[in-house]
Amino acid sequence: MINQKVEAIDISNILNKAISAIEDSQDAIFDIAENARKECKLLKEQMEIIKVKIQILIVEVEKMEVLEKNSRKKLLEVSKDFSKYREEDIRRAYEKANEIQIQLIVKRQEETELIKNRTDLEKRYINTADILKKAEEMISKIGVAMEYLSGNIADVSSTLEDIQQRAVLGKKIIQAQEEERQRVARDIHDGPAQSLANLIIKSEICEKLIDIDTERAKLEIHDLRKFLREGIKDIRKIIYNLRPMSLDDLGFIPTVQRYVEGFQDETGIEADFIILSQIPMEDALKNLAIFRIIQESLNNIRKHAKATTVKIKLEMSIKGIQLSIIDNGIGFNVEEVAFKQKEEGGFGLFSIRERVELLNGSFTIKSEINKGTKVLINISN
Repeated sequence: MINQKVEAIDISNILNKAISAIEDSQDAIFDIAENARKECKLLKEQMEIIKVKIQILIVEVEKMEVLEKNSRKKLLEVSKDFSKYREEDIRRAYEKANEIQIQLIVKRQEETELIKNRTDLEKRYINTADILKKAEEMISKIGVAMEYLSGNIADVSSTLEDIQQRAVLGKKIIQAQEEERQRVARDIHDGPAQSLANLIIKSEICEKLIDIDTERAKLEIHDLRKFLREGIKDIRKIIYNLRPMSLDDLGFIPTVQRYVEGFQDETGIEADFIILSQIPMEDALKNLAIFRIIQESLNNIRKHAKATTVKIKLEMSIKGIQLSIIDNGIGFNVEEVAFKQKEEGGFGLFSIRERVELLNGSFTIKSEINKGTKVLINISN
């Protein structure tokens, strides 16, 4: 027992040193990510500005080409008829044609230079975006490490076996938390954050176009409203995924019905929600857990099953809850997939199993290649 305590203390010291070392480098990685994010935003804005300049310059070049063509035509006309035009007229026509030609050359050079600048900016944007991606991945990994290492290690003196068991459990919890945080971060980055960034760029473009091209400015304002609507829709979707308020407002069954209808509209998969019997469930946590089980099951079908139909059958009685989710997708080898999910940290089907087990229920998967999948859940009251 003494040796176990000593080893546990040593582990605690090692963990504290590891945390200290990670904290020393954490701020630098955050700075790299933030600078890369700002650089990406700046480059994107510059590319949009150059895009507008190129469009304006193209119009100017086209006008200059018409003027240059007319001036050469005029010069040819006066040069052929000396009886009608004086030498002064010929000289003026020549100077005019020469001046327009020089202006056209200058405009074309400006256009070439802008295109080159845009290409350079695009290359810089790709490189900076790659740096940002790597920095964000590093931040995510550091977050997992810090949460894991900074966890409660006050009881490490019990036994090394207990420490290992708690470590495995802690790792699963942290992985689940990090998975959820990454999902929310990704949803915010790809949705509202992207929409807001586009709104800033669009507003700047509108500001520049108001005096140049009114019709184009109106189109940009129309797009601005579109991005606003999409941003609001994305935010509402993220809030709903974090915690469906309708579970409290409407109740469990209406919330599931609404979610199944939304799933069908988004995926095109025909989804039937069949209620065989129903009694009210007073346990809010159980309501949420079963909703998450249905949500995760449909998400798996969306990602992997390639199904065209899915049936969700729910029976709620005094004895308990029976839930079955059946699809006509491509199916899979249950033993191989279940083992793979467990080894990768407990997500997908394995996470559904864990939720069911937390409710003291039973979980069964039946599937064959090209014969669909059936998920059966039984939870006793």
